[in-house]
Amino acid sequence: MSLLTIQKSKSSKLLKTSINIWFVVVVIGQLIFALYILGLYGVNGLAGDFERWNTSTPHGYVVKDIWGNIFFGIHMAFAAIITIGGPLQLMKGVRTNFPKFHRINGRVYIFGAFLISIAGLYLAWVRSMVGGLIGSLFISTNAILILICAFYTIKFAVAGKLKVHRKWAIRLFLAMSGVWFFRVFLMLWLTIWQGPVGLDLESFQGPALNMLYSFSYILPVFFAGLYFKTKELDSRRPKLALSIFILLLTCCIAVGTLTATLGMWLPSL
Repeated sequence: MSLLTIQKSKSSKLLKTSINIWFVVVVIGQLIFALYILGLYGVNGLAGDFERWNTSTPHGYVVKDIWGNIFFGIHMAFAAIITIGGPLQLMKGVRTNFPKFHRINGRVYIFGAFLISIAGLYLAWVRSMVGGLIGSLFISTNAILILICAFYTIKFAVAGKLKVHRKWAIRLFLAMSGVWFFRVFLMLWLTIWQGPVGLDLESFQGPALNMLYSFSYILPVFFAGLYFKTKELDSRRPKLALSIFILLLTCCIAVGTLTATLGMWLPSL
C-alpha cells in the first residue's frame, strides 16, 4: 500500500470520526432539548397551566386565540417527538436491526415534518411572533426547506433508491434541527460577547440574529451537500479541512448546548 493511499484512508477515517463526534454531541443536546419541551410545554399543558408556556416563548399562549394555541401546542408536541425520533432514523444500527421500527418511525417523522412546517408558517404569519418580518421570512424559508427535504426523502424511499434517500433524510434532519441550532448558537453568541451584541432582545431583531438565522435555518442543509461531495473526493486535503471545521463546529455546539441548558432550558422548567 502506497503512502498516498494510506494518507487518503486516514483522511477518510478522520472525516468519519469527526462527523460521528458531531452527531453524538448533537443527539445529546437534542435529547436535553426534548426533555425541556416535554417538561415546560407538555407537563404544564396537561396540567392546564398554559400561561407557563410564555415563560420561554412570548405569545406561546394567547387568551381567546383558540386556533393559535392549538397550532402552537401541535408545533411543540411534534417538536418533542421529532427531536427524539430524528436521530434514531440516522443510526445504522437501528436501520439494520430494527427495520420495522425504522419504517414506522420514519412515517411519523415525515408526517411530523409536514405538520410542524404548516404550524410554523401559521404561527409566523397569522399569529404575531417575535423577530418581525425578517424573523418570519427566515422561519418560512426553514419550513419550505423542511417540506422539500421531506418530499424527496419519501420519493427516493418509495423508488428504492436508498443511498439517495439517506442523503435527503440527513438534509431533512438538519432542516428540522434549525430551531435547536438557533437556540444553541444564540446562547453561544451571548456567551462569547457576554451580552446581546448586534441584537435587541426585546424586539428580537438585529444583524447578529440575521446571521444566526442563516447559520441555523438555511446553511446546514447546503452544508450537507458539501459533506457528501467531499466524502467522495480522492483528495485528502478537502477532507482534512472539513474534518477540522466539523470538530471546531462541534466544540461550538457543545458550549452552546451547555450554556443553553444552564442558562435557558433548566431555569424555565
